[in-house]
Amino acid sequence: MNFLQKYTTDDSRFLVIDGSLVHYRIEGQGSPLLLVHGAFSSLHTFDKWTPLLTRRHQVIRLDLPGFGLSDSMQGHDYSIKALVRFLTKFLDQIGVAQCSIAGSSLGGWLAWEMALRQSSKVDKLILIASAGFMEEMSVPLPFKVARTPVLGKVMKYAIKKSVLRKFLNQVFVDQKQVTEELVDRYYDLISKEGNPEAFYALANGQYKSRTNKLKNIKAPTLIMWGEQDAWLPIENGYWFQVCIPNSQLIVYEGVGHIPMEEIPERTARDLLKFL
Repeated sequence: MNFLQKYTTDDSRFLVIDGSLVHYRIEGQGSPLLLVHGAFSSLHTFDKWTPLLTRRHQVIRLDLPGFGLSDSMQGHDYSIKALVRFLTKFLDQIGVAQCSIAGSSLGGWLAWEMALRQSSKVDKLILIASAGFMEEMSVPLPFKVARTPVLGKVMKYAIKKSVLRKFLNQVFVDQKQVTEELVDRYYDLISKEGNPEAFYALANGQYKSRTNKLKNIKAPTLIMWGEQDAWLPIENGYWFQVCIPNSQLIVYEGVGHIPMEEIPERTARDLLKFL
């Protein structure tokens, strides 16, 4: 089985945005729900969620540029503004005028920025251990590695399965879920040609804090957070709840950074209830 066959399904589609080939899937019927993955990840992070959510919703997910099977961003501009512009073009191209958006980690940051910059497109907002606060304690380990002068410049050589396994051991509390298949998937997709350089550019971008704008979010918001998140502290979840007016927070005990992978049934049930 070749690389493309291994990580695509019959639902996989490709389109071109600003000269870059983008991998995406649209599954199910109902009101549209866009799922946005985090850094060092891909649309596959929502594999366990999708069959649970498609019973009531049209589930849209994509590999962000420079991740998964998508090409790198033309010009290597991975600023939040550029990525929000990319997501807006993606929704326009697939003909979705408005949807709910659920984002994990970096995807959460893009989701709440979409709710601010493209508010007419966002029906409801779901933040899963969202990034966006700029304190040093809120910088995940892969970003710290990529910002190390020596390691960062040889990022594509520094990415080894043992390193990926360490990262995954940090994001999952239930270590039994860190299988060889899971490690292979993350390793294959992050080490695909062009992806290490894209992550390096993303990690070393210049970011300006905009969390002071969270109070302007109009969309009803659900915040989901694993209590034992080792990458983004649970305190940030409480801050999002305080800052976003119409929001609610669910904290999952004994769960790490990616609850939609670690406890898919429970989190999908909470999400469906919210929607």
